[in-house]
Amino acid sequence: MDAARIEKALSADRIGITDISPVVDDGRFPARCIDGQVVTFWATVFREGHDAVGATAVLSKDGQDVASARMRPVGIGTDRWSTDLSIDGEGEWEFRIEAWGDPWATVHHAITAKREAGQGADELANDLALCATILERAAADLEGTQAAVLRDAALRVADASLPIDDRLAAVLGERVGTLMHESPLRELVTASPRYRIWADRARAAVGAWYELFPRSTGGWDEHGRPVHGTFTTAAAALDRVAAMGFDVVYLPPIHPVGEINRKGPNNTLTPGPDDCGSPWAVGSKDGGHDAVHPDLGTIDDFDAFVDRAGELGLEIALDLALQCAPDHPWVAEHPEWFTTLADGTIAYAENPPKKYQDIYPLNFDNDPVGLYKEVYRVVRFWVEHGVHVFRVDNPHTKPINFWNWLIWEIKRDYPDVVFLAEAFTRPAMMKGLGMRGFSQSYTYFTWRTEKWELEEFGRDLVDSAAYLNPNMFVNTPDILHATLQYGGPDMFKIRAVLASMMSGSWGVYSGYELFEHVAVKAGSEEYLDSEKYQLRPRDWQRARDEGRSLEPFLTQLNEIRRAHPAVSSSIANLQFHHSDNDAIIVFSRRDARTGDTVLVACSLDSHHTQQTTVRLNMPALGLGWNDRFTVIDELTGAEYEWGEANFVELGPAGEPAHIFQVRQ
Repeated sequence: MDAARIEKALSADRIGITDISPVVDDGRFPARCIDGQVVTFWATVFREGHDAVGATAVLSKDGQDVASARMRPVGIGTDRWSTDLSIDGEGEWEFRIEAWGDPWATVHHAITAKREAGQGADELANDLALCATILERAAADLEGTQAAVLRDAALRVADASLPIDDRLAAVLGERVGTLMHESPLRELVTASPRYRIWADRARAAVGAWYELFPRSTGGWDEHGRPVHGTFTTAAAALDRVAAMGFDVVYLPPIHPVGEINRKGPNNTLTPGPDDCGSPWAVGSKDGGHDAVHPDLGTIDDFDAFVDRAGELGLEIALDLALQCAPDHPWVAEHPEWFTTLADGTIAYAENPPKKYQDIYPLNFDNDPVGLYKEVYRVVRFWVEHGVHVFRVDNPHTKPINFWNWLIWEIKRDYPDVVFLAEAFTRPAMMKGLGMRGFSQSYTYFTWRTEKWELEEFGRDLVDSAAYLNPNMFVNTPDILHATLQYGGPDMFKIRAVLASMMSGSWGVYSGYELFEHVAVKAGSEEYLDSEKYQLRPRDWQRARDEGRSLEPFLTQLNEIRRAHPAVSSSIANLQFHHSDNDAIIVFSRRDARTGDTVLVACSLDSHHTQQTTVRLNMPALGLGWNDRFTVIDELTGAEYEWGEANFVELGPAGEPAHIFQVRQ
């Protein structure tokens, strides 16, 4: 036998380490978190025989170890280990798991078990001698009082002149145990591969979004006709949005709108001369993706708009819609960037039976180098004009390797840029986009209405939290769910509570606060007189004066979010609790760093009173099973004393939900 082959075998992992997390696709992509997040690390650690093992999670940045934490066993006989570490600082981090033999735990267990079996000093002699040796070795790595404590214990346990109970007391006490736990003697140390974690700024996972069409902010003329808004009128609209506590104002495309095949009201093909068309039909003789619609103003006006948003504590998110109107400059300059049909025409977008005659999709296979360069240039152009958040339209219709390239190339110079995927698509694609760099994603939230659906949906998001941050929009210009069409005002409250409390990021499309709920036709999720195709100015003040505005409630929800780090955080801390009524859902979120805990009980029925018995997972709230505690309803101010089992009644006579602050 070749000795080199044996040496190679001896250099392999001495102690088994498997099933490490958070790891994305076997380490192919970095796991994701946000700056300041407490991340839970897991691993399965095992070795031969009965000797004890220990494990440590080690964080490093820029090649230097900066933090570590000893892992704790989870369950009995599972070989699973876990610990928490806070990742403080944006950018790329690495972590590894170190497993090691724990001679102190091994000898401690042996002595304890033998003594409990009635064995005396003679039968324990070898174990006591080994114990003294281990303590001496551990003391060599310490200084001062700590080293003295271990050396004194080693002398006493080795002193055969002392009674056996005195010798054992010297080493089995709390002080020695604590020192040996905090500064363990590690043997046969085995390290896992290093895995990457990218820490984004908080906005990647946390924020309240408001979707606003700048062109609808112009009000009406003296004849009652809508006037096309500008960046100046849109800037004036920001005060109301900021007052409601939103963080991000998302703008649909602000570029010139194509004139060829322009859509009319309600998606008709017969626009009038004054119809403004769909802003997602990007580009005309006035410019493309790096231009602003002339009716909105100039690029200087846009810069002033961004500056005003910043003064109000708002960020501007810009739509990145990688598609073109037939008269976009790219069509003439780069016909190779599109798909040409057999009859020589360029293919327009289709999602049968839907047709989008006003949009040409890009083809990323014909000239990828040229197209990659141009899209990168466009994104940098807007970043340099103060846009550091992008909502990406239909990213699932573009190659995933393109997004992986673009996002990380942008982050190379601008690591704070956030990309939101508008990916209402198959789970594999939605999650694949998250793995490849998207900071967050739209989700299936709008279509999850039953308790079992919401719980299954939420648990899946928790399981995907290492690479996918959800943004739960309650509605969009494309999605007016049947629950909002027929659920009445309380359903608007219910959906807002669920989205804002379940997810770190949530959003509303303008008009939600006015309970807009009329569909273009029965069975459709399209709004009647959709803002996608026409101007929709709104009289916000009149709605407030007449008491038919949801603004105060939305403001209250955002105030609760800002007051509680438990809900203004990654969805990884979402925990569901038992309710014996399927019309009431109960969930909590707890911040590991501060202990802040929010508990939500929300009706799913907007028309009837519902009752339930809630049974809480008390450890998930940081409580013991028999503890009593106070809950304060952040919506009403009411206080209750709760325990593991509690009665809840929700209905139209009051608020449809409790949002409890848990006080221990």
